[in-house]
Amino acid sequence: MTLRIAMWSGPRNLSTAMMRSFFSRSDTFVSDEPFYGCFLKTSGAGHPMREETIAAMNCDWHSVMESLRGSPPNGSPVWYQKHMWHHMIGPVGYDDFAGFTHAFLIREPERMIASYLRKRESAAFEDFGLERQAEFFEREADRLGHAPPVIDANDVLADPQGVLLNLCTALGIRWDTAMLHWKAGRRDTDGIWAAHWYNTVEKSTGFGAPETEPVELSADDERLADRMRSYYDRLAAHRIAA
Repeated sequence: MTLRIAMWSGPRNLSTAMMRSFFSRSDTFVSDEPFYGCFLKTSGAGHPMREETIAAMNCDWHSVMESLRGSPPNGSPVWYQKHMWHHMIGPVGYDDFAGFTHAFLIREPERMIASYLRKRESAAFEDFGLERQAEFFEREADRLGHAPPVIDANDVLADPQGVLLNLCTALGIRWDTAMLHWKAGRRDTDGIWAAHWYNTVEKSTGFGAPETEPVELSADDERLADRMRSYYDRLAAHRIAA
């Protein structure tokens, strides 16, 4: 039986480094934002490499969901799926993921916005999906009777082994020290958009240092961070420590 891990994140949340970490396991196959093409085709959003992404991906919501319910392409017992809630604007929702194991990757809003703005000219509340992520988290917590796993990006950077070991325990999989290191470069499992978004992680061979410097944002972006804060706090209250 395949354990399907749906890791829900916003953009610029250490999500690609986390995908690298799980890719390094001997028992895991990874998928990179499988609904991104669906989102771009449905929304008309003018993201970098929009047309290339749509052309390269299956953009039918139900077909993508059906494939994620099947077996991973290489038959691995663990299938780690990197998902973004701001992509989920189509007919696929929470109930379609019955039988999946869910986890949530979060990051302080100020740092997420600052990182996003290094790749885009502006940021909007809808670009991050925190409201839907919090709603999804609470529905899953109600179903389980306890909070599903939550990890904070900066906690991972501060103590990768401590946090990831406890995450593996929460997910019901063995700890693998290979999760701490990987080879530099691009992967066949990376989305075509890696050319725009993944330049830093492609140079990496492991998790970087924790972020300690204060973040400077414009007044408008500070207001955006304030709007996002309550959703972040709802999940952060349950985050896994080392």
